[in-house]
Amino acid sequence: MLASMRELTTPDGPSTALLTDHYELTMLQAALDAGTADTPCLFEMFGRRLPAGRRYGVVAGTGRFLEGLSRFRFGDAELGFLRDTGVVSEDALDWLADYRFSGTIRGYREGDVYFPGSPLLIVEASFAEAVILETLALSVYNYDSAVAAAASRMSGVALGRPLAEMGSRRTNESSAVAAARAAVVAGFSSTSNLEAGRRYGLRTIGTSAHSFTLLHPTEEDAFRAQINSLGADTTVLLDTYDVDAALETAVRIAGPNLGGVRLDSGDLGIQATEVREKLDALGAHNTTITVTSDLDEYAIASLASAPVDSYGVGTRLVTGSGAPSANLVYKLTARQDDEGTWHSVAKKAAGKGSHGGLKTARRVLSGGTATQEAIGVPHLPDGVGKGRDLQVDFVVDGEIDDSFTGPQAVVRAQEMHRAAMAELPRSARRLQDGDPTIPTIFYDA
Repeated sequence: MLASMRELTTPDGPSTALLTDHYELTMLQAALDAGTADTPCLFEMFGRRLPAGRRYGVVAGTGRFLEGLSRFRFGDAELGFLRDTGVVSEDALDWLADYRFSGTIRGYREGDVYFPGSPLLIVEASFAEAVILETLALSVYNYDSAVAAAASRMSGVALGRPLAEMGSRRTNESSAVAAARAAVVAGFSSTSNLEAGRRYGLRTIGTSAHSFTLLHPTEEDAFRAQINSLGADTTVLLDTYDVDAALETAVRIAGPNLGGVRLDSGDLGIQATEVREKLDALGAHNTTITVTSDLDEYAIASLASAPVDSYGVGTRLVTGSGAPSANLVYKLTARQDDEGTWHSVAKKAAGKGSHGGLKTARRVLSGGTATQEAIGVPHLPDGVGKGRDLQVDFVVDGEIDDSFTGPQAVVRAQEMHRAAMAELPRSARRLQDGDPTIPTIFYDA
């Protein structure tokens, strides 16, 4: 379903127009003064390389970017700030007051994977309309894609055991919501963040922390209060004092139908094994074991043989597990002259070059397995190979396809991620440092 920019924006949230860098607007002013602001242009978002050692990236943030685009408006407060601080001229302020993106945006589906040079987002509009979206697009995609890549690596080694995102307190309040959404896109099943649950329909979970136990005179008092309030199927935290004593107390109060226990310290593999044996000895065969405590993909992989039922992941997830940014860039790749002819443009700086022109992307498949990321400039030639075309329209002539926003977009992105991962060679799941799991090949017309 298509929705107009005006319909999507009204009282749905504050303006996103100043979530940008100063130089985006000074470039706008200079282009207006030079008479080049209306030049038709193509901007492209891509990564020159993956973070060190990663074998694939994960596209995340599409829905949040489109939601932000719908609120990219310069109202009285935004214009007043720019005027009072002298950021741009009155002519530029007049232009900004009427800003409504009217171009076309297409790109990779959210949840899909990508590789170096993949044209993740292509923005076709006037220079002025497109250039001022650079910071918004990059700030959303770089963070969300970094978290999603970490989440994908973690879910890939969890052997089907559920993972919960629990990192809200390890990042800022806005990033906490974004991280929860990105994690669920890439394989997590739940989050502790209630705003993420409200906004995107994510499943939220949680029971108690150490402070609840410390509130009470004894651990038994704490467990009894929790179980009386939340029911026997709640999950109790065992390691405030002594794990063995806590386990026996919890089962004595709740009975063998105790829902679950959580371990948050120590040698988690050994502790989980000991706890499982003791639970079974007490008849609590269906009581689950959740482990937390600074987990990352390597720690999760090391627990593969332990009797763990689920994981809670915080700090390492919301910081991208060592890669806090996806290192994406947003570059002008083509401009149109007065006669309507498109000219490819590209940065040539050493180590920071780009590939100009409009691009078409396809993941070439052989027997259902990806063999290359084929990029046609502007189109793929015959004989490249069959596979899956990767780009879809998100915005056409200023109209946002709202099926890519909101809770339903998260569900679609989850499905996309599962399908994309199923196409990749088995090497994609390896945690060891290595090259991208398939090559990116450019085909210039």
